[in-house]
Amino acid sequence: MITLNSPDLDIQKIADSGQCFRMEHTGSGRYTLVALGRVLDIDARPDGCALHCTAKQYHDVWRDYFDIDTDYAAFRAAVPHTDSFLTRASQAGRGIRILRQDAWEMLITFIISQRKSIPAIRRCVQQLAVCAGRPIRHAGQVYHAFPTPRNLARLSSQQLAACGLGYRAGYVHEAARLAASGRLNLPGLSAADDETLRQALLAVPGVGEKVANCVMLFGFHRLQGFPKDVWINRVIDEEYGGCFDLAPYAGFEGVMQQYMFYYGRLRAKSAIS
Repeated sequence: MITLNSPDLDIQKIADSGQCFRMEHTGSGRYTLVALGRVLDIDARPDGCALHCTAKQYHDVWRDYFDIDTDYAAFRAAVPHTDSFLTRASQAGRGIRILRQDAWEMLITFIISQRKSIPAIRRCVQQLAVCAGRPIRHAGQVYHAFPTPRNLARLSSQQLAACGLGYRAGYVHEAARLAASGRLNLPGLSAADDETLRQALLAVPGVGEKVANCVMLFGFHRLQGFPKDVWINRVIDEEYGGCFDLAPYAGFEGVMQQYMFYYGRLRAKSAIS
């Protein structure tokens, strides 16, 4: 077991931040994550978390995945006290980190995400994994890795429809065909500049500006990505008169996006309850 003590690492907030859809709360502060073809049990703690893995697994995989070497306190310190909303949002979202997730999984996940709630996205991704992903045995249970492009491309339209994709099924199938054929080379794009990467993603059917920015931020760790969805647009309209200046946060705009997204949803839930 690896214990990580940091106020800038909150598993519960990361799980609720809209960037990762295969981190499941299994009760009593325990989360189970399926990522990168592996399964990881995590204990959430008030001062960080405990990862149920070996030291080698942590250093080889999970240290990078959780972006442990990035100083998120410095990002929060960049928020001016004169911005009362973002000050509150960064304090509420303290502990959120931008995970270094698989670009292929993020592409399909955020194609699916359009006009869907977070629970619905989770269900779709899980159903796809069960349908076409490699089984992983862990702690007496069977989990499923996210499907490879080739395996996903082999699914029929009926199988995709059964995963609850709706109109997105055709987009998912075409993206899988492009990636399986090599015409869409996501690993090769990791070294591309932002604009080249953006244009390559926008060329994929079903990918618009919002999805492209999500994939850049969560799949390629381009922290300057700033996806705008209904929650972010609402915050910008209500708190900033429709115009939010990104210039003070150049190079880590996506971190501010996560704080705004998390706090906007949190505030809405509190108002409802």
